[in-house]
Amino acid sequence: MPVGDDLGIDVATVPELEDGELGAVLEALLLVVDTPVTVDALASATEQPAYRVMAKLRLMAEELAARDSGIDLREAAGGWRMYTRARYAPYVERLLLDGARSKLTRAALETLAVVAYRQPVTRARVSAVRGVNVDAVMRTLVARGLITEAGTDPDSGAASFATTELFLERLGLTSLSDLPDIAPLLPDVDVIDDLSESLGDEPRFAKLNGGAPGGNQPMAFDVDKD
Repeated sequence: MPVGDDLGIDVATVPELEDGELGAVLEALLLVVDTPVTVDALASATEQPAYRVMAKLRLMAEELAARDSGIDLREAAGGWRMYTRARYAPYVERLLLDGARSKLTRAALETLAVVAYRQPVTRARVSAVRGVNVDAVMRTLVARGLITEAGTDPDSGAASFATTELFLERLGLTSLSDLPDIAPLLPDVDVIDDLSESLGDEPRFAKLNGGAPGGNQPMAFDVDKD
């Protein structure tokens, strides 16, 4: 059976990345993900065989552990992600607590209210309600321990967020049922989904729909400005 040149088709061959370059590319990808990313997804992004990506990830994890790096690369929830090493947690907490001493901005308070009354809720739905990209402010709320990941949305597979015990403690509440009854003022989930779809063509919200992560920076403390 004739193939390739015999049919006049230009068959492109994906070049194999050098070992060092593959490691650097994987590091860059892992730095911008919010949840564990699968080997298949990394293989697709790097255009390299999955078995080679898996082998490189394991080697990178071993090398980081061997030199007692502050970064811990490990497999979790069916994927791979970089974490801070447990022994350095006190230093990380000190930095985050220092940042948490400042008051929450209006943007952060509004975002926190949406999460509180519509939890568990995805970042895209929060953005749809507020009408702005909430990536930075959501990271701030996570860093301050006021919200946390609470599974994934069954429809989109995106991470869902909910408030924490610290949130209740800061507000002097014993349970979410003690929150003032303003939930009816917020749009229903179906309305939120319609809003989310309408934002699909907006460059500001490309990341929410699986677009390029762009300038995503972990643990940033800047929030969106209204």
